[in-house]
Amino acid sequence: MRYRDRTQSPTSPSTASSLLDRVKLRDGHAWLRLVHVYGPLVYWWCRRDGLQPDDAADVAQEVFTVLVAKISDFRRDRQEDTFRGWLRTITRNKLRDHFRLAARSVPGQGGSDANRLLAQIPQVLPQTPSHSDIDAAEQYVLDQNVVELVRTSVELPTWQAFWMVGVQGRPVADVADELGMTPAAVYKAKYRVIRRFRQELGNLPD
Repeated sequence: MRYRDRTQSPTSPSTASSLLDRVKLRDGHAWLRLVHVYGPLVYWWCRRDGLQPDDAADVAQEVFTVLVAKISDFRRDRQEDTFRGWLRTITRNKLRDHFRLAARSVPGQGGSDANRLLAQIPQVLPQTPSHSDIDAAEQYVLDQNVVELVRTSVELPTWQAFWMVGVQGRPVADVADELGMTPAAVYKAKYRVIRRFRQELGNLPD
């Protein structure tokens, strides 16, 4: 699966309390939802750290291969432990592997030159973000993925009614007339989408 190509939008419900709980229980729909939301973020991390699109997609694939094998190991032993931080650590490790392999495979670049390239890895992959807006950028990527997930999980008129009223701020009567719906149906569509957003955001692991 190439994580920059989001063509699946799994929406099946589950009785487990959170998305991460369902993934740990090997719920296939929950796993696809996790990949849909977090796959583009992993890909974004890889591109941010200098990988070309194909290499970034390959490393993202490796990250999720590790994730599916290690998901049961994730624990919140400390207050600052988060799923996103854990996923970032896995990605960082896979990026280090990628750069080390690249350093070894560069023709004619051995000895001290290769060592210098390896020594650059900690600078390419800092342990903590070097800019205060990194977390905001990551959250933006996640938010966009959730928007896309919700948009593709409802019918087009429902999304249009929500967008026109809730985002564009247009009068309900005008939207109802344009979409051929009753005002009550427009209100219902708006709150249905809002409820879906709350469900998706509430289910995302911290």
